[in-house]
Amino acid sequence: MKSIIVLENSNSKVSIENGELISFIFKGDEYVHQKGNKGWRKSDDEMFPVIGPTSMNNYRMHTKKGEAIQDQHGLLRELDYELFYEDNACVKFIKSYAANTKINNAKFPEKSTEPLLNWPFDFTFEKHFTLKEGMLEINFIINSEEGMPYMLGYHPAFMLSDTGKEILIANDKNITLENIYEAGHNAFPVLNTDKIVLKNIDRNDLEITTTGFDNFMLWTQVDNMLCIEPITQYTSYTDQKFSEENMRLSKGINEFSVKVKVI
Repeated sequence: MKSIIVLENSNSKVSIENGELISFIFKGDEYVHQKGNKGWRKSDDEMFPVIGPTSMNNYRMHTKKGEAIQDQHGLLRELDYELFYEDNACVKFIKSYAANTKINNAKFPEKSTEPLLNWPFDFTFEKHFTLKEGMLEINFIINSEEGMPYMLGYHPAFMLSDTGKEILIANDKNITLENIYEAGHNAFPVLNTDKIVLKNIDRNDLEITTTGFDNFMLWTQVDNMLCIEPITQYTSYTDQKFSEENMRLSKGINEFSVKVKVI
């Protein structure tokens, strides 16, 4: 697989590295956080089959097929994407997992006590990028047996002006970066909506719309970057136990989309 794939049209250019969105340029302006800048070492990621820290549950999650070991945001991020489709406007990647396969945990031993992770269900996870005029659409398809419990989150990071003055609009309310800082590691919840607008200072605004997620959470610790994360569940309100009762159940094929539009 080529390390970096570029999609380009008359006004937009997208770069994808091994399934990770690393650049979205519209009319010369970059909108994606650049790895190496302060804030976060990545520019996008996925959270699956759990969202949030699991240490409070001793990294264990109970399912109808037995106990699973999951670290923060799940084991999907430890798997590699494979490219299976490419044309001038679209690329498609897939990750595959066989039930109970033990996966090395990159957080061990510095940030976790668990060297290996596992999940008691087979699944495939597809990530599709489609570039249109001034808009990038990202689709996710989870294929598993019916009844598999899961959470899903998408974790892209967007470039900010480094002034601390950007605001977001969701549910007819303004959200400041100060609001997001105050939420700390829990991230700031934006619930029961499929749309959020980032009001930029030094470039066009971004409108992010979703299908299937129904919620967002916002996270940053710096003025130059903001993670705007579509999520199926927000898990930081309480000491919630990670179990099937607090998760969605798979329909077999589960589809989600995120549209990032320059406005």
